[in-house]
Amino acid sequence: MSGSAFPKAERLRRRPEFTQFNSGAHKLHTPHFLLLLRDTAPAGPRIGFTVSKKVGNAVVRNSIKRRLREYYRQNKQLFPLADINIVAKKGAEVLDFHHLSSELAAAFGRLRNRYAK
Repeated sequence: MSGSAFPKAERLRRRPEFTQFNSGAHKLHTPHFLLLLRDTAPAGPRIGFTVSKKVGNAVVRNSIKRRLREYYRQNKQLFPLADINIVAKKGAEVLDFHHLSSELAAAFGRLRNRYAK
């Protein structure tokens, strides 16, 4: 159970933590998401999700965030040691979990290849 948790230490929670992505963040576009990556200390990844009203109503936005959180819980090993903000684009609401997973796995594979140290 502990490996599949999403503790507060692994979350971006406050506005200043999200606004730090406005400058100096690496960006990666996928058809339904924008991944913003900012290097941090090697304590582990911290992740945040942004789903605006442009994507849908509250029920739709919360559903997308639940799927993203579940993807993170199941695939923590894919995430680099960085602060990551995943921004949902219009059209993300139509993705089921399988398609969301494959799109993000491909994106993190590209990130790993691009920013390998």
